[in-house]
Amino acid sequence: MAIKLPAPLSEGKKTLPELLSARRSRRNFSSKALSLKQVGQILWSAQGLVKDPTRETRTAPSAGATYPLEVFLVAGDSGVEGIDAGLYRYDWKEHELELERPGDVRRDLARAALGQGFLFQAPASVVIIADYVQTTYRYGERGRRYVQNEVGHLSQNIYLVCEDLNLATVEVGAFYDEEVKKVLGLPTPLEPLAIMPVGYKA
Repeated sequence: MAIKLPAPLSEGKKTLPELLSARRSRRNFSSKALSLKQVGQILWSAQGLVKDPTRETRTAPSAGATYPLEVFLVAGDSGVEGIDAGLYRYDWKEHELELERPGDVRRDLARAALGQGFLFQAPASVVIIADYVQTTYRYGERGRRYVQNEVGHLSQNIYLVCEDLNLATVEVGAFYDEEVKKVLGLPTPLEPLAIMPVGYKA
């Protein structure tokens, strides 16, 4: 059953220069639960639907509009108000969460990420997943570079919206790929490229 997320805000509390100046990688998190509205704003900022007068697009650019990235939410026990612990896929078209796997996998995710304990401390994490084939079918091996560039766009969007919401985050790229795939139950050809724990600043 899909969980409808609150509509995202179109205006933030701070200006873009203020957000860029304040952006930091933060690894200390409070255990306080996030709201569904905060989670929705973060996920929309990463990969949400944007409608303009001529077409539909997303909040982050993509080479040839191939959009090879998917965004998943790892919610811990009592990590996000209104939803159970589990792994959720973000449906960008409907701005909804789809439950992929129930249960709190934060501890296993932290182990797969070289034992970085703050991944368990944070109430939730955003995991950015790639299907390289969606871009390489058009651009060949060069497309792999385009996919990796795209991860940077998404992660910076998450950094900035977390700063606007007065939340902490950090991009984690140090993990065992196969172990993360096993924790999340990802089939081939999906590949994890970044994990971004999110929570209130401790």
